[in-house]
Parts: sequence; structure tokens; C-alpha cells
Amino acid sequence: MTGLFTLSEDHVEFRKVVRQICEDRVGPRAAEIDETAEFPWDVKQVFADNGLLGLHVPEAYGGAGADTLTFAIFVEEVARVCASSSVIPLVQKLGSVPILMGASEDQKQAWFPRIASGEDLISYCISEAGAGSDPAAMLTTARRDGDEYVLNGTKVWISMAGPSSLYTVLAKTDPAAGARGVSAFLVRKDDPGFSVGKKEDKLGIKGSPTCQVHFDDCRIPADRLIGTEGKGFTYAMQAFDHTRLVVGAQAVGIAQGAIDVATAYMKEREQFGKPIGAFQGLQFMLADMAIETQAARQLVYAAAAKADRGDADLTLFSSMAKCKAGDVAMAVTTDAVQVLGGYGYVKDYPVERFMRDAKITQIYEGTQQIQRVVIARQLLGRL
Repeated sequence: MTGLFTLSEDHVEFRKVVRQICEDRVGPRAAEIDETAEFPWDVKQVFADNGLLGLHVPEAYGGAGADTLTFAIFVEEVARVCASSSVIPLVQKLGSVPILMGASEDQKQAWFPRIASGEDLISYCISEAGAGSDPAAMLTTARRDGDEYVLNGTKVWISMAGPSSLYTVLAKTDPAAGARGVSAFLVRKDDPGFSVGKKEDKLGIKGSPTCQVHFDDCRIPADRLIGTEGKGFTYAMQAFDHTRLVVGAQAVGIAQGAIDVATAYMKEREQFGKPIGAFQGLQFMLADMAIETQAARQLVYAAAAKADRGDADLTLFSSMAKCKAGDVAMAVTTDAVQVLGGYGYVKDYPVERFMRDAKITQIYEGTQQIQRVVIARQLLGRL
């Protein structure tokens, strides 16, 4: 479990540029995005105009070819002001990784330029009503029919369903083979038999739609199979190795946003004739919030460096980063609400939104309990 990261001057400068964009163009929209629960197309366009939606895409396919640490910093900075908006790049990468892992050169050349430019948003479809933490139990099928595949089934909890025009879909081509019978496909929103269903009414990240998607004899060309049949589950697990740490970055950003608000409030709010920041009890709370957030950040950055190096212990570190950062975000945002007291409980201040948004980082891309199972198995093997 060795290996360090280093923030280069380019990383530091990138953070400054992205922070300015977020403070100028994203932060002022955050409360409205949360209140209306509508997808922020204007924010998506800001990201696209600045080349940020293709940050993770190799230069050969029209992207920036940035390293994972740069991408993590980007998501962190967006989440610091608006967690809903940070889901856009997070899911853009999640939907792309199986293509990066398994697609042919021709497929990458055909699909990635529009993903990199932001013309196409791409969602990731793996979870089902009876197959959440156990994705190998999925029931969605893909049957070969001549030069086409026919998909049938329903996926749930699909982030950005609706706004996305592309969907990376996991389905069983051999239902009797368990995980070895799962394959990956690219589905387009205008494919016959594809539809977006119920939109969930969520606790947090309200500006990022989460919906069911349905495949009713959905026909797609056979050349939309990603890689080879039976490799889909492998691509899916590899994708999580690279994106769970990004959820960690999102969680760190949410926590940092809460710390920033709490710090400013403690300097301004007076009780008993002095700023509340002068009271040691609150000082200790703020110190612990900062310590834990910095610890989580370091773990996320270390995992990002491992992703770029292809280290053998990436699975371990990515799960640790996601688990630690998600728990920290929930604790820190809850404490931020406490620091602000009654004001923390109302929407005049953003900390109640941060607290609601933080919860999802303990749930999606594998619950905290699943992360602990992954971590333990990496340490012990399967006993």
C-alpha cells in the first residue's frame, strides 16, 4: 500500500481556473437548481464550452487527456458549490470508462468526439430493482438476432437519464452464466424500444435526474456491443475502480463547501458580545471538520494517482477513498448545520442542502457496506 501523489503547478493552476468558473457560473445557480429539481443545461454548457466534459477522454478521440487527479480536482471544485452539477462530469466519466476499457478503435473514434465535446451526455445502466448491490443478478437480457441485439428489461437509479443521449447498458447475453454472461452495449435514446420512465423524487442532488429506463424489444445494431460478449461485468467492475474515487472527490467537495460556510458564519455571528468562533467548543468542531476533510482528500488524491499508474492496489484505494470521503461528508455537513444552529436548518444558508446532498455519496456506486466488503476482501482474499 505504497505510492504518493504530487500536485504539480498545472494542477494548482487548474484548480484556480475551475474554482473561478464554479464561483462565477455554477454557485449562483445552486439554490435554484435544488429548488426546481431541473437539470441545469446552462451549467452543462459552461462545462462543455470550457472543454471540461472531455477532460477524461484521450486526446486521440477529441478530449483533453487529463490525468485522474485533474479530473478529481474538477469534480471536487464543482461539488464545493453545487453537488447536483458535479454529477454531470462524474456520470460522463462513469458511462465512458467501459468504452475506454473494452471498445474497439473504430468504436472509440466514432463515439468519443461527441462525448468529449459535450454534444452527447452518457449515462451508465447497471442497477435493477432486484440487483443493486448484487449486479450479477440482473434480469435485463440482450438476444442476438441477425445483425442486431434485442434488449429487454428495466434499469433503475439511472443518473442523468433523460438529458443523456447515450447509455452504456449491462445486459445478459447468456442468462445461465451469471456474471460471465453479462455484456455491455451502447444504446441511443432514439433507439426503438428505449424509453425513460419514472423520475425519482430525491432527498438531495435534485438537479441531477434519476430515473428508470426501459428496454422493450429495444433493437440496436450488433456493432454497438462493447468489446466481446461475456466481458461486460469485468468492464463494470473496472469502471467502478476508476470512478468510486471520483465519488470520493465529490464528497470532499461537498464537505469543503460546508466548512467554508461554517467558517465564515463563525467569524460573523456574535453571541454574548463576541464572534461564536471565539468559543472553544465550536473551534474544536471546526478543527475536526477540517482534519477529517483533509484526510479524505489525501486518500482520494492517492487513489487518483494509483489509477493513472495502474497500481495493483487501485481497487483497495478507490473503495477506501469513496468510503472515507462519503462518511466524512455526511459527518461534516451535519456538524455545519449544528454550527449554524437554526439558520443551518433553513434554506437561507446552503448547509442544509450540503447535508442532503452528502448522503448519496454513502449510497451510490456501492454503499459504504459494500465498500467495506471490497476492502476486507482485498486485504484477506475470499475466505
